[in-house]
Amino acid sequence: MDNADLEVRWIRSGAIAGVWACVAYPTAVFAPLPLRASAALAASFGPALGVGSVGLWRIVRLRGSSVAAGAAAGLNSLGGALFTAMLLVQMAVGHASGGQTERPLQAVWLGLDVAWDAYIGLGTVLFGIGMFNHPRFGRAFGGCGVVLGIGLLASNLYTFPTPPANAGLIDLGPFVGVWYLAVSVQTWRSLGWAREAARGKRA
Repeated sequence: MDNADLEVRWIRSGAIAGVWACVAYPTAVFAPLPLRASAALAASFGPALGVGSVGLWRIVRLRGSSVAAGAAAGLNSLGGALFTAMLLVQMAVGHASGGQTERPLQAVWLGLDVAWDAYIGLGTVLFGIGMFNHPRFGRAFGGCGVVLGIGLLASNLYTFPTPPANAGLIDLGPFVGVWYLAVSVQTWRSLGWAREAARGKRA
């Protein structure tokens, strides 16, 4: 396997992992599943987001080195770990308490929730910056990423420790999730371009 094939495999794996992360998150949180199934989905989210972010960084850097996209991949991976920890703690405490969780314990995962939003928000901004001049993403994807990431950061820090939705603001988290789903699909659609770019046939 040459380097170009390895690069494309990483990008393909990242696109698949990105879609999985976008599906696993809402399913684990909202679907009426048995506890073990929800925990398995929650546990898969962090690794999937990490692999998806590395794949996205690799396709972005085919257009040219991008410090922003590289930092975004690292921040998103850390954010995914925080989210997985938050959700598993929430599930474990809720199960142990029979759903009657005391407010100090609720504050633990509310703090983790804001920490996760800080990492994914900043990562989204940096990925957006890295996409601006990319032929497969451009200003449409890049601009939306920057706006959504800044909005997510600002709203969570402004209402801390109360979640924005509980403070009467719009929760931008689902919109960020839709953006990453669209980015993952566009990455998959760009595999042919990535193969040629990795082999030096396209700038």
